[in-house]
Amino acid sequence: MPVGELERSRGDRAKAAAKLMVGWVALLWLLEVVDVISGHALDGFGIVPRVSSELVDVVPASFIHFGFAHVAANSVPLLVLGFLAALGGIRRFAAVCALIIVADGLGVWLISPSGTNTAGASGLIFGLFGFLLVTGFVERRPLGILVGLLVGAVWGGSILAGLAPTQSGVSWQGHLVGLVAGVAAAFVLRRRAGGPALRAGSAL
Repeated sequence: MPVGELERSRGDRAKAAAKLMVGWVALLWLLEVVDVISGHALDGFGIVPRVSSELVDVVPASFIHFGFAHVAANSVPLLVLGFLAALGGIRRFAAVCALIIVADGLGVWLISPSGTNTAGASGLIFGLFGFLLVTGFVERRPLGILVGLLVGAVWGGSILAGLAPTQSGVSWQGHLVGLVAGVAAAFVLRRRAGGPALRAGSAL
C-alpha cells in the first residue's frame, strides 16, 4: 500500500475510533440523566448475584451507573483505553468488548456477594487495560508492546488499587474478572500475520 493511502487509512481508523468512543461515553452520561429523571429506575439493570432472572442484566449492567460521580470516574479511562483498542479495527474492538462484557457480567453474577447490585463500565475498563497490556506481546508487534507498556505505566497503579478487596462499595470481583477476560481476549482474538483477522482489522 502506498504511503499516502496507508496514512489515510490510519487517519480514518483514528477518526472512527474517536467517534465511537465519544459516542459511547456520551451514551453513558445520557443513560445516567435518564436514570436520575426516572428516580433511579435504571439501577435495577445492575447484577444481583445468583438470581436466575438477573442473567438478562449481564450486558446492560455495563452501561448503567450509580450517580454522575460514578460515570465521571469511568469516562476518561474508558475513552482513552477504548480509543487505543479500537485503533486496531472496529470489528475486532466490538468482539473484544463483547467478550469482556459478557464474561465480566457472568463472573459478577457467579462470585459477587449475595444481595449486592453491581453495575458500571469499570469491568470493561479493566478488561481493555488487560487486553492492551498483553496483546502486543501476544502478537509480537513492537508498537503494540510499546502501547502496552505505556498503558501499564499510566494506569497500572489505579488498576492494582481497584483489585484490592478492602474497598467498600467497589466490586473488586468485577474488576478482577474483567481484567482476566481482557487478557483472554488478547489470546482468543489475536491477529496472525496475513490472516483474516489482520485483513478485516486493516479495512476499518
